[in-house]
Amino acid sequence: MNPDVTAFFDEATNTISYVVRDPAGSTCAVIDSVLDFDFSSARTDTRSADAIIDFITQNGLSLEWLLETHVHADHLSAAPYIQERLGGKIGIGDQITVVQDTFGKIFNEGTEFQRNGSQFDGLFKQGDVLQIGALKVDVLHTPGHTPACLTYVIGDAAFVGDTLFMPDFGTARCDFPGGSSSVLFASIQKILALPDATRIFVGHDYKAPGREDYAWETTVGEQKALNIHVAAGKSAEDFVHMRDARDATLAMPKMIIPSLQVNMRGGRMPEPDKDGNVFLKLPVNKL
Repeated sequence: MNPDVTAFFDEATNTISYVVRDPAGSTCAVIDSVLDFDFSSARTDTRSADAIIDFITQNGLSLEWLLETHVHADHLSAAPYIQERLGGKIGIGDQITVVQDTFGKIFNEGTEFQRNGSQFDGLFKQGDVLQIGALKVDVLHTPGHTPACLTYVIGDAAFVGDTLFMPDFGTARCDFPGGSSSVLFASIQKILALPDATRIFVGHDYKAPGREDYAWETTVGEQKALNIHVAAGKSAEDFVHMRDARDATLAMPKMIIPSLQVNMRGGRMPEPDKDGNVFLKLPVNKL
């Protein structure tokens, strides 16, 4: 059984969120939701999440899972906000504990910050299977961009997060703490081993030079033939050399500091102070 997929594109962060529906019923999942955040004013907004909520409500769907492909560094997750309104469980890769330990230290979170993944309802590893109604979801552990990256394979569709972009844009960066270009290359081979007709839904699109429109759906066959970083014939050694050299030229994402602090908590803000005020930290010379 193959899912019905509806995409929601957030141009402010170039993120694509997905509602994945069981075509034989009324159950669905949300993958990689966005909580709008204005960095200069530190104000949140829920318009992107509300669009997803409206879609689910208007179509009479029941939300079972809010799935994260990884701990995003470029946008805040809206999973808890959506969960409060529609229910469902929040899931991520079990290597979130590695990410929490790494960034718990960078942000000096102290012992009160739990580093065991308990902020999430489900922690998944390679080979795990979950259900969205009658839809079977197979979990692939695809690290390299981050240690906790997952690909969710649902029928003929694979949701790859940042591991792969559209073929004309290539692959994810690997220079965040815990990232590895050689590990990413191996992870990509897992995805490319899926049937050629498998639909691939990417987590971001930055509209590669020469392309007029944003895009987020491709296939395994197209990636194998056309991806500028890993198409057939590219060796692991060549990929690592290219990826590491390219990453050395990239600036940190604009939203990395608020995103990591929130997303490693399952999309929740740090605990407020005694007056109810919430603060994010700004680590100097740490990233």
